Amino acid sequence: MSVYSMTGYASGQHTPAGTTEDAPAWKSSQARLGLELRSVNSRFLDLGFRLSDDLRQHEPALRELLGKRLKRGKVELRAYLQGREAGALTDPPIRLLQRLASVQDQVRMWLPDAAPLSVADALRAASGAEPTNDEDTAQALMALARTVLDDFVAAREREGARLVKLIRDRLKDLRELARAAEPLVPQAVEAQKQRFIARWNEALAGGDGQISPEAAQERALAEATAFAIRIDVAEELGRLTAHLDEIEAVLKKGGEVGKRLDFLIQELHRETNTLGSKSAALELTRISVDMKVLIEQMREQVQNIE
Repeated sequence: MSVYSMTGYASGQHTPAGTTEDAPAWKSSQARLGLELRSVNSRFLDLGFRLSDDLRQHEPALRELLGKRLKRGKVELRAYLQGREAGALTDPPIRLLQRLASVQDQVRMWLPDAAPLSVADALRAASGAEPTNDEDTAQALMALARTVLDDFVAAREREGARLVKLIRDRLKDLRELARAAEPLVPQAVEAQKQRFIARWNEALAGGDGQISPEAAQERALAEATAFAIRIDVAEELGRLTAHLDEIEAVLKKGGEVGKRLDFLIQELHRETNTLGSKSAALELTRISVDMKVLIEQMREQVQNIE
């Protein structure tokens, strides 16, 4: 199953059959539909609609369509009747103007004080002279929305594949760092033990000699062992590797994996922070810092996955 990004864009237009290039501008411009979809990341599915007044009634159907295909992301759908939204002045049909003049004459015959029609009045009347068929508009809009949504989902899938590749590259680098850290752990523990014993012996040499050398050495070994356990990061490296394996499995499974990946990234951060705080060797500290950089890069990518 594919992994999808929450970032995407797609658009499309629809011109009804029968609308020709030589059709009157006032008619063809009102017939053309345009629709755009764009999205960015979000914790949940957040749908927003920017619809022209002619299409506002279709928002529930569009909301239902998007809700069936999308699970997360801040998604904005913009749909419009191209000519009307552009607000371009168009030539009213002559027959309409003749009809308006006739109606005006009749009204002023009975109401001589009535104001004459203005140019704006005539244009407003012309804009509604050829209303689109609601059923035809609904069918055309939903067909266009399904087509654009297919393109939109495909775009999110392509972006998701790119994010997966970036994350897998970081996983590979993290595994290499973990392998480099493993042989350093016993060396660091043993070195710390020896340093601890040396300091203990120095302290005893300056004491009053009330503790026997054998008892002192036994106590020193116990203290050194306890301290070595506290600085042993083998367990953290094991859990970190397990988390890397789980991320690989989640990416392979695909689907809605963004939230689970985000949780696993938090666990990686926790193990790496512990590794850094317990590191008794400079090389282990450097590895911990490099791991944190890679994990932060992964977090940025995961936040865009659905």
